[in-house]
Amino acid sequence: MAKGNKLDLAPSRKDQRTFGQYVLWLILFIFTLFCFLPVLLVFIAAFTDEKYITQHGFSFFPKVWSMVGFNSVMRYGAQLGRSYYVTILVTVVGTLMGLLFMSMYAYAISRKDFRLSRFLSVYLLIPMLFNGGQLSGYIIFTTYYNLKDSLWLLILPLCVTTMNVIILRTYIVNSIPSELMEAAKIDGAGEYRTFFQITLPLMKPSLAAVGFMMATAYWNDWQNALLYITSDNKKPLQLLLVNIQKSIEFLLNNSNVPASVRAAMGGTIPQYSATMATVIVVIGPIMVVYPFFQKYFIKGLTVGSVKG
Repeated sequence: MAKGNKLDLAPSRKDQRTFGQYVLWLILFIFTLFCFLPVLLVFIAAFTDEKYITQHGFSFFPKVWSMVGFNSVMRYGAQLGRSYYVTILVTVVGTLMGLLFMSMYAYAISRKDFRLSRFLSVYLLIPMLFNGGQLSGYIIFTTYYNLKDSLWLLILPLCVTTMNVIILRTYIVNSIPSELMEAAKIDGAGEYRTFFQITLPLMKPSLAAVGFMMATAYWNDWQNALLYITSDNKKPLQLLLVNIQKSIEFLLNNSNVPASVRAAMGGTIPQYSATMATVIVVIGPIMVVYPFFQKYFIKGLTVGSVKG
């Protein structure tokens, strides 16, 4: 009985494991809460009255609500919709093109029997180590390529990056058995058929991870648009929001603003609330899309960390 009582009093391994899971869950919940609170504050501040923010600062429980800041961004109407269209077009086309080109490049340098694999690997690293600079790139794109004010200049500079190719190559080497490619070669399949029918379908986790990072880079890019885009109908969302912020700063720093303009904005130029509203406009679509890619994103980044 004594032995039995000792066994009953001692916590089982299952109970210990459950307790550890609860502790880990609590730590992760607190960490997630700290990450979520700033995002929640942005949403609340976007609908807070500007005078209240100026007098009391940002608050999770404001006493005065207002749509002035959000309306100041939505006033651009048609231009905002057009910029959304341009940004979505550039993001989708650039991401798909980049994934196709980089996966083919990664497949080529992952094949040990390919004679130029070492040369192409070194060639891939050169742009990461040496860069001609922004001025030389501007001259090449505008003078020699004649791509000034073209959407291609929003797509091509971010289409292929060294680190993404390395991630895809690592996935192919560590996660796709070379025996599959050899079997396809024995069956008479060429390199293109081996890549598109065998390798590419097995690369979905890594493609999703790299694709999400590429889509985020395209979505947040505004410097290339500032340098190369001059037409209003080709301005992406990020550049439009930068222009909105500059317009608000101009109104704040100009003492000769007409009273009609201030009256249209509720008597106060919405500096802080409008800034938070622009953040919502920017991160909203990414926040909606991210949960669908999270599973593949994590799997793609952690691949190869543990070998069987």
